[in-house]
Amino acid sequence: MSRAVPDRSPTLGVLMVNLGTPDEPTARAVRRYLRQFLSDPRVVEAPRWLWWLVLEGFILRVRPARSAAAYRKIWTPQGSPLLVLTTELASAVRERLRQRSPAALHVEPAMSYGEPSIETALERLFGQGVGRILVLPLYPQYSGSTTGAVFGEVTRLLSRRRLVPELRFLNQYYEAPGYIEALAASVREAWDINGRGERLLFSFHGLPRRMVEKGDPYHDQCLKTAQLVVETLGLRQDEWHVCVRSRVCRGEWLRWYTDEVFEQLGAQRVDKVDGLCPWFAVDCLGRPDEIAMQNAERFTEAGGGELRYIPALNTREAHVAFLGGIIEDNTRGWLEQGSAP
Repeated sequence: MSRAVPDRSPTLGVLMVNLGTPDEPTARAVRRYLRQFLSDPRVVEAPRWLWWLVLEGFILRVRPARSAAAYRKIWTPQGSPLLVLTTELASAVRERLRQRSPAALHVEPAMSYGEPSIETALERLFGQGVGRILVLPLYPQYSGSTTGAVFGEVTRLLSRRRLVPELRFLNQYYEAPGYIEALAASVREAWDINGRGERLLFSFHGLPRRMVEKGDPYHDQCLKTAQLVVETLGLRQDEWHVCVRSRVCRGEWLRWYTDEVFEQLGAQRVDKVDGLCPWFAVDCLGRPDEIAMQNAERFTEAGGGELRYIPALNTREAHVAFLGGIIEDNTRGWLEQGSAP
C-alpha cells in the first residue's frame, strides 16, 4: 500500500537582517554585544590572537560605558531604535506583500549580532513550514563586513540542517531606482519642512583602506549612491559632500572623516548643513547620536551654523514599497508556483 504524499501549503520566507543592538543601554549589555560583533573575523580582519588582546585588554574595558551612555540618549520605551524600527519595517513589508500576493509569505526580522539572532529568525521561519528563503540584508551597499557576514552566518546555520531550504540572497541595492528616488524624496521633504541647507552631507560608515584594496566594493558603491541622489536632486558639485565615520581600530581608514569635514565646513562659515546617512535602512546609534548631536556641536564650535539631520528611510511608504518590490522581483517564480518543493 503506497503512502499518501501530504499536500504542502505555500511556504515562502523572507529573512530581513540588520546589524544588531544591545538588549539594554547598560555597559554590561553593550560589552556582550560588542564582544560578539567585534569578534567576527569578517568585521575585523586581523590576526586573531593579536585582536583578542586588543579587544579584551582595551576596547571592552573602555568602550562599553561610553557607548552605553550614547545608547541611553536615544533609547525608547519600546527598546533600541534599530530593533524597534527594523521590526516595524519588516511588519510593514510583510503586510504589503500579503496584500499583493495570494501565496503564503512569512517575513522575519533578524540581527547579525544580538537578538533576534539569525538563528532565532530562521527557526521561526522553519516553524511556519518555510521551504524557500530569500535573505535580504538591510545594507544598500555591499561590504564583506556586513552583507558578507550575513551570508556566512546563514550558510553556516543551514549547513547543519538535514533538509536545506531553497535559498536566494540579495547582496546589494545601492543604485536601484526606487531606492535612489526614496532617498531623494526624503531630502525634498526635509527641505519643504525646514528650508534648503547650503550643503547636503552624505555620511557613510568607515572601512579600513586595506579592505577596499583587497576588492571590497563598499566605498565605490557609497559614492555611486551619493552621486545618483545628487543627480536626482539636481545639485551642483559644490553643494554636497561625502564623508565617512567610525574608525574602530588603528591603520588607515577611508577618508573623508566626518569630524574633519564638519570642522572644515564650520571654518568656511557655512550656515546650514543637511546630513543624510544612506548606508543603513533604519536609524540607529551612530547616526542620530553622532550626526545630530556630537557633530552638530563640533560644527558650531568651528564657526558653522545649524546641522539638520535627515532621518533614515525607516518605514516611509516609498521605502516599504521599494523593499516589497525587490522581494517580489527576487522571488519571481516562487510566488507564481505558490508551494514548497
